[in-house]
Amino acid sequence: MKPRDCFHCGEPAAGEPPITFQIDGETRFFCCEGCKAVCNIIHTEGLTGFYQLRTQAAVTPRKLTDAELDRLRELDHPLVQQAFVSPVKGGQEAQLLIGGITCAACIWLLENHLIKQPGVLSFSVNHTTQRARLVWAQDKASLSSLLIAIHELGYTARPYQSDEVEDQLKAENRSMLIRLAVAGIGTFQSMMLAFPLYLELISGLTPEFVAFFRWFSLLVATPVVLYSAGPFFRNALRDIKTRHLTMDVPVAIAIGLAYLASAWVTVVGGEEVYFESVCMFTFFLLLGRYIEVQARYRAGLTGNAMAGFHPTVATRVSGEHTEIVPAHQIRPGNVVRIRPGETLPVDGVILRGQSTLNESALTGEYLPETRVPGDKVHAGSINGENPLDVQVEKSGAQTRLSGILRILDRVQSEKPPVARMADRIAGKFVGRVLILAPVVWIGWWLAGADNAFDITLSVLVVTCPCALSLATPTAITSATVKLRRLGFLPTRGHAMESMNTIDTVVFDKTGTLTRGELSLINTRIVGDKDKDTCLRLAAGLEQHSEHPIARVFHDRPAAAIDHVSNHLGGGLSGTFGNQSLYIGHRDFVAQHTHAPEPEFELHSGMEIWLASDDEWLACFRLDDQPRDDAARAVKALQHAGIRTLLLSGDRSGHVRQIADILGIDEAIGQASPEQKLDVLKRLKSEGHQVMMVGDGLNDLPSMAGAGISVAMGTAADLTQLKADAVLLNGQLMQLVEAIDTSRRTKRIIRQNLAWALVYNVCALPLAAAGLVPPWLAAIGMSISSLIVVLNALRLGKQTRPKGRGNTETLGAPVAP
Repeated sequence: MKPRDCFHCGEPAAGEPPITFQIDGETRFFCCEGCKAVCNIIHTEGLTGFYQLRTQAAVTPRKLTDAELDRLRELDHPLVQQAFVSPVKGGQEAQLLIGGITCAACIWLLENHLIKQPGVLSFSVNHTTQRARLVWAQDKASLSSLLIAIHELGYTARPYQSDEVEDQLKAENRSMLIRLAVAGIGTFQSMMLAFPLYLELISGLTPEFVAFFRWFSLLVATPVVLYSAGPFFRNALRDIKTRHLTMDVPVAIAIGLAYLASAWVTVVGGEEVYFESVCMFTFFLLLGRYIEVQARYRAGLTGNAMAGFHPTVATRVSGEHTEIVPAHQIRPGNVVRIRPGETLPVDGVILRGQSTLNESALTGEYLPETRVPGDKVHAGSINGENPLDVQVEKSGAQTRLSGILRILDRVQSEKPPVARMADRIAGKFVGRVLILAPVVWIGWWLAGADNAFDITLSVLVVTCPCALSLATPTAITSATVKLRRLGFLPTRGHAMESMNTIDTVVFDKTGTLTRGELSLINTRIVGDKDKDTCLRLAAGLEQHSEHPIARVFHDRPAAAIDHVSNHLGGGLSGTFGNQSLYIGHRDFVAQHTHAPEPEFELHSGMEIWLASDDEWLACFRLDDQPRDDAARAVKALQHAGIRTLLLSGDRSGHVRQIADILGIDEAIGQASPEQKLDVLKRLKSEGHQVMMVGDGLNDLPSMAGAGISVAMGTAADLTQLKADAVLLNGQLMQLVEAIDTSRRTKRIIRQNLAWALVYNVCALPLAAAGLVPPWLAAIGMSISSLIVVLNALRLGKQTRPKGRGNTETLGAPVAP
């Protein structure tokens, strides 16, 4: 940095008199009082390490206008905060979008500056998404004061809105496409000029004509280098300053050296120019990155598209009148009307209307579900054919969908160990290449080779570790997007990597392997009426009760029963024609009928009896049924060599019965939370890698003792779960698919790493031996990266059909 450049932002510091500030005994110059004020804040708070860590100049701060300050203070209003603030332990949590971040040091400065502000409990920024998570104590600081503190450093902060993030992603995507187009045009133009000369298709060219070709190639290559390859140079400069080498360093050196050498030869004269190699290298490198960015772009929009399911307005019902209001003004207790085709803005209960809802945003289930009055519905669901009136229970940042989005943000910000390992390998490899390249040049130059520069250029290009750096993140991104689509939501960064080592799966019973609700198991006829008639009479009586037992009969055809009375703790009575009917527990029914009691049969579950004044009619056996796919899921896990175990606090007899129905290896009933934890500790001490699947509430202690824990999505508020993953749709076969995908991901990562390492190890000696020209090195490096990306993208397409049989094994070869 020049002495008269602004110490903070790098802009010319040409003011008179000069604006200066003493830092550690040195006089620093600034372009404006704003930069000086920011530097003073940084210095006062002891954060001057920012200037050593940064890799790019900071943004120039701008003083906020009164109108901007007023808009920031409006964010303190509780109604406004409902859209992006949610309560957490000890304070409030806000999702923010930060602008002006140029490098990792900006994040370091922001996090350290904010944590020093009164009332701030935690503050973290995701560099990839530019989103921040702020937790603060509302009684000690207002949100607007903390946002103003961010603006004081020259950055911007505003509530996170998915459409703005999507616009930024689209702008980045469009910018890369333009860079790719410029590089592509430059490549084709320079090749048109270079190939005839290379292949001697044109003979007898005068030196003036050759010079014209070179000057024209220089004109074509210049925008490619300065614009298309610009990000490579900026990133390389950042990496060198931070002493953290990435693949951008050899890329920038190769492009820069080739361009400068070619420009020198064009101006001064010489034998070889490399404009076509520069353009081709830039084009193929950008092409590989564009495909990889497209995959990340689609993956990144997965969360944003979900956030897009939150409408900005809602129709509020007040008596006979309706009004359109901002969605953030909707409060619990309000009634909103959802028209056909509209998206629910809130969580609530249906008051009026019956319709089908597409809940794929929440559960991954693509088939619409019928919803009737009394059913719970969630924000993000799309209404089908009929209007619904919904009483609001949760809105804004408290909805289930918002909880899922916060979990996705946390997972995306965590880098798994295998990705960190690949980054370390790539960094070391780059360092070795940068040492080897000048050695190769010196060796060939001493040997008298005319093409020593060509060979050195090829070494830099062909050994660029792009494929190595892309091997892991692309595979993990593809796998995570696939699982989210299936309804399996990882909530911890290590979940995907940990699942591929699982050899034991421990299930809870109620709500996990079973539906967690009563179902009609068997109907025993003991009177003169047939089964269908008895069921219609029972349904007619139970229609008048909201008891969980009564709901078993609510969806069945019902007879018209009159004069229904509810006998608390016993059952129901009513009349059908001239006949009195009674339904309920055996003792209740026996008190109201004159007929002798039928024989008693021992079985599990609950008995509900139906009788008339003078006759016992039927016995209905109710119990908690296994989920439809539970047996298939258990069998698939066992077929993959995974041990299954049922661990429940319910009575031992029923636990054993469910285990026998599902074919589970071992069952333990009447286990307290402490005993469950002891079982898991014993399994781990025996060397087993354990996965615990539970409902996320009463199983929390035992889930904490498992290597990886999975909660059913029907359990509770997702933001309060401590599980490593959530089955959003409750389909246990997706658990099998998740383990399968994890193992496939491990295979894909191994394939990618093996390919990248083998390619670099083989290409390096060939390039150093002078057998690979620069243009071929560019193609080879790009093809290597493309192979890695396309191999990883296969993960997203390998989806098992829902109705598959049980003959497949987990971890099957990924090759098609």
